[in-house]
Amino acid sequence: MISKEIFKKVRKLEIRTKGLVHTIFRGEYSSAFKGRGMTFSEVRTYHYGDDIRQIDWNVTARNGEHHIKIFEEEREQTLMLLVDVSPSNYFGSEGQRKIDLATELAAVLAFSAIKNNDKVGMILFTDVVELVILPRKGRTHVLRLIRELYSFKATGKRTNVNVALDYANRILNRRSIMILISDMQSQDFDKQMRITHKKHDLVNVLVEDRFENELPNLGIIPYYDAETNKYEMVDTSSATVRQAFSKRRIERKGKLLSQFTKLGIDTIELQTNRSYIEPLMKFFERRSNRY
Repeated sequence: MISKEIFKKVRKLEIRTKGLVHTIFRGEYSSAFKGRGMTFSEVRTYHYGDDIRQIDWNVTARNGEHHIKIFEEEREQTLMLLVDVSPSNYFGSEGQRKIDLATELAAVLAFSAIKNNDKVGMILFTDVVELVILPRKGRTHVLRLIRELYSFKATGKRTNVNVALDYANRILNRRSIMILISDMQSQDFDKQMRITHKKHDLVNVLVEDRFENELPNLGIIPYYDAETNKYEMVDTSSATVRQAFSKRRIERKGKLLSQFTKLGIDTIELQTNRSYIEPLMKFFERRSNRY
């Protein structure tokens, strides 16, 4: 049974994200994610200037007049959302948790997909695959995805990107769009990402909170790592401590983004204190210009 609170959240998010899909993101999704290829549509009479390589010689021989084959883009695709629901994603310092931002982005992408008659599926993961919803079409299906993101209670305690990518590769036989939404608190995923990117159109979405990269000056405070379930006391009044913390985080992020670039994987960077609209629009524009 869906609680009234969850129902209200889902309905509110549907209204907001569908509005964005019909206004700001109209046509951007289909431009960024091209169809799998060209499929035969029909034949028609040859006209001056047509590509002679497309002449259908069998039809031409039967009719005594040149005809060419017409091909159309095979538009229908599958979008698979891989969403990290490990404990670290429930952190947020700006009135919005990372999982809330991930949920809204997933909703925008899912509604964009069904608007283009694509199928949408979802995998929720931590250090294990928590939930799999196979790809389908339609508004009701997308609302189910959103409900799960709002209400699902994970069992895993850490992040393992590899398990999600490996599982998705095994259940998706045809080339698909794969959006990995995570804070990337994971290790040694280069090999699996390389395999996935060759088989599918993989896009990484890095979700962060500002205070994961910079400590506020709050004196001596307990610092809790949701991934390891450990506490330690940190003196945030020390400028040296704050600078060392920021330096480590910035270096790690730099290495992470460098890895994605070397693998040729597109990345969208999101922060809980900023709107996702501009980064998503810039991503769509980069993809459209590339093609």
